[in-house]
Amino acid sequence: MNRTVSDAPDLESPDDLALADKMKDGRDRIIAELRKVIIGQAETVNEVLLTLFVGGNSLIVGVPGLAKTLLIHTLARVVDLKFARIQFTPDLMPSDITGTDIIQEDAATGRRQMMFAPGPIFANILLADEINRTPPKTQSALLEAMQEHRVTIQGRTYQLDEPFYVFATQNPIELEGTYPLPEAQLDRFMFHIVIDHPPEDEEFEVVRTTTALQDPVFERPVSGADLVGFQRLVRKVPVAEPVMRYALNLARASRPKSPTCPETVRKWVAFGASVRAAQYLVLGAKARALMNGRYYVSFEDIRALAHPVLRHRVLTNFHAQSESITSDTLIDRLLEAVAVPRSGM
Repeated sequence: MNRTVSDAPDLESPDDLALADKMKDGRDRIIAELRKVIIGQAETVNEVLLTLFVGGNSLIVGVPGLAKTLLIHTLARVVDLKFARIQFTPDLMPSDITGTDIIQEDAATGRRQMMFAPGPIFANILLADEINRTPPKTQSALLEAMQEHRVTIQGRTYQLDEPFYVFATQNPIELEGTYPLPEAQLDRFMFHIVIDHPPEDEEFEVVRTTTALQDPVFERPVSGADLVGFQRLVRKVPVAEPVMRYALNLARASRPKSPTCPETVRKWVAFGASVRAAQYLVLGAKARALMNGRYYVSFEDIRALAHPVLRHRVLTNFHAQSESITSDTLIDRLLEAVAVPRSGM
């Protein structure tokens, strides 16, 4: 396909170009450090890094034993960010996440006053483990933090330190005693990342390495300040109008009431993607371009991210469920139905 934007760098300054080089190099070095512990799962690792570089949040779904928790904890160690893990349970309260006011007594004066005790959400990387095991009221405690990077408690607002990310995990095979995430909360997640069992040779390597002594020492190629800089840089990457319209067309065509939706969407989709899907397609594509050493966004960048961006936003109806039609199947059909513009990248 012809490109409408030059291959030459089109960022604003030499500092931007240097930061872009640092981002690509940082990505490669972070992956090298993760490989000291994490075997395989290349696509999952790439999507997690895209989440970091964009400044979003991601939902990670997979059966037990696939290193979901290990991946995020190791990542926090590699980038030297404050990490907190919350094991979600049915009796977890919102204050267990955000923190609460407690009465403390001044030892010198004997005077009592209310003091705020921060919860685990006051971290840089928060792992919400098995988030669907707690009721919606507690799940909603994350909403403001995920969107605004702040929490409001007893009428007072507390800003969270930057960078801030929420990675939530779900177990797809244990549904008894779980609470599906509300659509509004699902929409706050940039990606829905699916982890599957690795190929046999990778699984063998996992067994071999995890049953021997391990004491990895990590270098820290990227800092929290670097990640904040990368997030700003990503937003400067130019996007040709046809590429941006293609991202929007995919989101609009996923809605069953849209005049542009294919028959499969009208038949099997209950609710389609919001405008946030198009925003994350574009932002993710910008970061993907930089991670691959490019200074422009291609149609392929958009298509490569369609499944993780859309799979939790394209909600199937009863007819689809009865015929075992999944969101991923519908996204495949969507990519076939929505034409890539002839002009552009």
